[in-house]
Amino acid sequence: MTDVAAGRRPTALVLRHDSAIGLGNLGPVLEEHGYEVVTVDAPRADVTAIDALAPDVLVVLGGDEAAYEADVYPYVGHEIELLRKRIAAEAPVFGVCLGAQLLAAALGARVYKGPRKEVGWLGVDVTDAGGASPVRHARGIRFVQWHGDTFDLPEGVERLASSPEYANQAFRRGDWMLAVQFHPEVTPAIHEDWLAAWGDELPEYDLTVERMRELQTSCGPDAEAASRAIIGEFLDGLAARRLPTRLAG
Repeated sequence: MTDVAAGRRPTALVLRHDSAIGLGNLGPVLEEHGYEVVTVDAPRADVTAIDALAPDVLVVLGGDEAAYEADVYPYVGHEIELLRKRIAAEAPVFGVCLGAQLLAAALGARVYKGPRKEVGWLGVDVTDAGGASPVRHARGIRFVQWHGDTFDLPEGVERLASSPEYANQAFRRGDWMLAVQFHPEVTPAIHEDWLAAWGDELPEYDLTVERMRELQTSCGPDAEAASRAIIGEFLDGLAARRLPTRLAG
């Protein structure tokens, strides 16, 4: 891990799978918390060459790939192995959508296609455990959902949120692992990119590009604020976790 006690900035390594699915509003929060953000495009990188324990936090973003498609996308299997190494060391990690599914796979849970894609600006139901976690900021908020895969809840984690069609919307282990199925990173620019790329899917879910834009206008600001609060509280917890090391130094 980076020696923050020696005065170095903590590092955040971001695994990205599509340029349209970036950090969005999570990036500024990482920077405000003092992180140096390094983004790696997993499909074009040698994931096996990454030192799994070097970053202070690993952020794994979404993508069209599935966690069970390592035979089609070899880097997916390499990411799962990287995550296993971080999990064994209890090294901080934050997963979003595909990132959450990859974490579930790394923890030994089954990842598979859901009954129907979950698409739109939708709310999640925060559990009692979620109410005592950073995901508490998601209560009453509608986030972008755009996924068709799901996973069994891994052993040894807490379910933090669910939805009527997808029981596992968020989970954590300790204060160092947080995974969300919904999309906290979405900004107006990302939203427009997704509408351009995948807007043809919307009629199947009784949505249109115009309706999604209306929802972004009404729901987007609250979703961005809640998202910043979720990742910010998670990062605050990581800083507190490092505090004894700093004091000992």
